[in-house]
Amino acid sequence: MFSVGLDQYLILSALLFCIGLFGVLTQRNVIKIIMCLEIMLNAVNISLIAFSRYVTPVTLTGQIFAIFVMVVAAAEVAVGIAIIFAIYRERESVDIENFDILKW
Repeated sequence: MFSVGLDQYLILSALLFCIGLFGVLTQRNVIKIIMCLEIMLNAVNISLIAFSRYVTPVTLTGQIFAIFVMVVAAAEVAVGIAIIFAIYRERESVDIENFDILKW
């Protein structure tokens, strides 16, 4: 039987994080950028739970931190989508180049 080790989880986490980072740096659509940020946060959750499982299997610290990251991510999406809707009503576009409202 093949057992999945810590290094496989960390490789998966690093791969997901790099995919998300690439998406954040290359996308122009704000909704796609938020989705890529969520991929990055899920990669962090995988690594937190993997470290918790293999380093300290008795305590649930990694799982608790992962739940905290999920709560923060849900709040971030709610606020981000509200801001996107407000800007879309004014500019009729979700292109990142049109988000210059906060500039002087």
